[in-house]
Order: sequence, then C-alpha cells, then structure tokens
Amino acid sequence: MNLFKRSRQAVIALASITLLTGSAYAQGTSRLQFASDSGGQVHIMPLASDTPTLSNLAVDNGPLIYNGGPIMPSANIYAIFWIPNKLQDGSATGVSSNYVPIETAMLSNYAGHGLGANNTQYNQSTPAAYVSNKGSLAATYTDTSPYPASGCTDSATPGGCITDAQIQSEVSKVMKKKHWKAGFNNIFMLFTSSGEGSCVSGVCAYTYFCAYHGFFGSASNPVIYSNEPYGDTVNCQKSGTPSPNGDAIADTAATAASHELTEAITDPELNAWYTSQGNEIGDLCAYKYGTNGWDGALANQMWAGNNFELQEEFDNHASGCVQVGP
Repeated sequence: MNLFKRSRQAVIALASITLLTGSAYAQGTSRLQFASDSGGQVHIMPLASDTPTLSNLAVDNGPLIYNGGPIMPSANIYAIFWIPNKLQDGSATGVSSNYVPIETAMLSNYAGHGLGANNTQYNQSTPAAYVSNKGSLAATYTDTSPYPASGCTDSATPGGCITDAQIQSEVSKVMKKKHWKAGFNNIFMLFTSSGEGSCVSGVCAYTYFCAYHGFFGSASNPVIYSNEPYGDTVNCQKSGTPSPNGDAIADTAATAASHELTEAITDPELNAWYTSQGNEIGDLCAYKYGTNGWDGALANQMWAGNNFELQEEFDNHASGCVQVGP
C-alpha cells in the first residue's frame, strides 16, 4: 500500500474522532462532517473516487429524515470570487475564461427551476415553513486582494492553502465592505482560483473533499457559507462526464456549487434534513446525472437558455435521485 493510501485511511479513521460532541449526528456515523475553525461544523462533498466508501454512500438509499433544525425558506445567493494574481508561493493563479460567467449563470437561474423545485418538499417545524424555491443571485463580488499567508498545507496544491478560519474571514470582510447581511435567506459562496487549496479539521481540498458548506456566528442569525475550490476534473468529476459549456473546469465547479447550495438550503445548520447515516440531500446523488436531454446530450439541465450538467438531488417522494422535483 502506498503512502497516499495509508494517509487517506488515517484521515478517514480520524474523521470519526473529530466530529463535535453533541452533534445531531451520532459520534462516528458521518465521514462527511467535520469541526469548523469557528467551533461549528461543516459538511463536505466527497471526491468522486470516495463516493462508494465514505459514510456508506454506496448503500444509503435514504430517506432524508427531519431532525428539528431550520431550512432556508428562500435563497439569496452572494457569490465571492477571490482571484488574486499570485498564489502564496508567488506562482500565477487565475480562472478559466468562462469560469465566472458559468458559475453566475447557474446561480442566477437555480431558483425556480428543476433542482430548486425538488427542495420544496423539505420543511421546518418552528416557525412552520417549507423551502419556497424562491431567491436570486443577489450580488457578486470579485476580490483581487492577495491570499493571506498559507495557514495550512494541502498536498494537492503546493502553491498555497487557506484554512476554514481564513475563508470565514474573507466572507466576513466582503460582507462588511458590501453591507451584506446574515440570516436564513442568504448564503455566501466563496470561489477560489487555480492552485489554491484549503483545509478544515485536518482534511483538504482535492485529497478528501471538493467543496463544503456550514455556518458561523449566531445560530439565530447565521452566516451560511460554502467553500468552493477551483474545479478539479480529475478528483471532483466522474470520468466521461460531458462539458456542455466547453469549459470542463467551470462545469465541474458548477455541479459542486449546486451540490453545496442544495444542501445548505435543506440543512443550513447541519441539524435539519439528512439520513440515518448522516448523509445530506446531495451526498446520496453525488456524481449521478440521470438523462442528458439538452444540448445534444451534453446537458441534463437547461435553465433560461443556459445548459448545465448538474448532479441530481434526492427526492423523498420518489425515494431516489431526480433532475426535477415534485
């Protein structure tokens, strides 16, 4: 067994130890939830190669169970693109030419379309509310300021790495600058550029996760956020998946962003909707795309004239993964 495999097994074993005591998840149940740097928790999107093994995903057939926490009644999305000129080691960084347009097009059209419609079956008890499938891309901001000194080491990205605390700090900085507000109807999605890694609770981008979501601040007025590392077509996409926009990196990032957005809507504080195994709505359908009925079989979603290849999401009514909800 090579060193990478041994280290992966060690990290997986560590996962059951690092879950926060008192979590709604049973200790050791979820391999996808980790302590955040602010004392809360985050829930990760696994690598494509790990979906058969992590958290019993190969045999977890649902259903999603309500555990008493809040949902996001609507989703106003604030996208932050952190794109400096250089990584921490001085090497160049950036994004593909279509990266920002593809991500913003997907986020702009998420509400009111197929995947968003599926969310409307999920609710909260106090105060009584269902997901509405309403919202918008409320604002975007491109930050070209330098990355801070690396606070972690991600073996997949030797040029630089930021911690969860540094991610939260960037979100807070932009919120203050742009006068954006916290709350259950707002989510802040941070997209980073090529070669920039990130780690939380000892696990890192591209070697354990592709993205994650969580919250910080007050539980009654949370900052709901997601970490969206640069698209990785090797570790964060299934081989042979088509690229409807001719930019495989951006298309890979779009499906990861839809995964995290859907999970944040249905489980923003990680205590609402998940299975008995601790898996969320997107985990059960990660890297599953269904039928490609658009753009010459290159896309499974067409929203307002824009084509996307986005993973399906779990439907409790259908007891399976769907492209369009009830």
